[in-house]
Amino acid sequence: MSIPPWPAAGRAALLAATLAASAAGGELAGQQLLVTSVRTGDTEVFVVDPETGDARNLSRSPTSEDRYPCWSPDAREVAFISDRDGAPNLYVMDARGDDVRRLTRTPAVCYMPSWVGGVIVFGMHGDKPEIARIRPDGTGLQVLGDGHDPSLSPDGRTIAYTGDVEGGFAVFVMGADGQGRRRLVSDTNALGAVFPSFSPDGRQVVYSGTAGQALELFVVAASGGEPRQLTRLGKVATPAAWSPDGRFISFRLTDEMYWRDKERMRQVYAEKPADKRPVWVVRPDGSGARVIESLRFQCAIDGSRAAWRPLAPPPVR
Repeated sequence: MSIPPWPAAGRAALLAATLAASAAGGELAGQQLLVTSVRTGDTEVFVVDPETGDARNLSRSPTSEDRYPCWSPDAREVAFISDRDGAPNLYVMDARGDDVRRLTRTPAVCYMPSWVGGVIVFGMHGDKPEIARIRPDGTGLQVLGDGHDPSLSPDGRTIAYTGDVEGGFAVFVMGADGQGRRRLVSDTNALGAVFPSFSPDGRQVVYSGTAGQALELFVVAASGGEPRQLTRLGKVATPAAWSPDGRFISFRLTDEMYWRDKERMRQVYAEKPADKRPVWVVRPDGSGARVIESLRFQCAIDGSRAAWRPLAPPPVR
């Protein structure tokens, strides 16, 4: 399923509104981010103003772990993963955290949803890692095949995802129906945590690739070509998400790949270090990489993106 692109006049108006907000405040004024936080003691989904630090707990479920939030295209709803009823399954709630409904009922671990038009794609890891799609009303569940970390293009026609290759992982793309799979990046990432994501115009894909023993952000054309390295932080930068106006890329930064060692991962999740995995931003040309101060502390330890609110509707109040 595909949706038509926004008219040029609409895109220009949204950009003008964002620039006006930035002029009135900081460069991220007028934005909102979906993040996961451990400020309540468990992992919850929050919506945060990155400039003021104002935050609202949307998931409000202290007995469960709630992760991997993403906005609906109109920003009126949020898809997320929760284990509140057992295995981590896919749920949807409205943008105030109400009207929660469960979409999947599977013993497999669901993760990393991406929502465009009337389709949500997500990872589903049971006996093997697979990519699935479903409608927001919970109908039409379809497994598309093997893969990890799916991300829909803005027109809903293409899925970027992580595929298994000899020696590790790489960025692939396929049609939204699971057909026409092709490798997008020739480089192999032996460390994982690739998490490809489209730019708002659908022309580029940001992902995490290896640079020595670090994971850095790279950008490649959606049609293929030579990747361009964005960050040079010497740490672990993953996963990333593009702002809807195209001016920024958010990403999580940590100093170790604790998820590669089960005992170390258990220790980190139990201790919840306050500054272990903050949210950073960088411009698409690689300049201006910096931590978002309001999200330096108490971000969750999981691999959720900091997901930007679509700019068409008014902010959540």
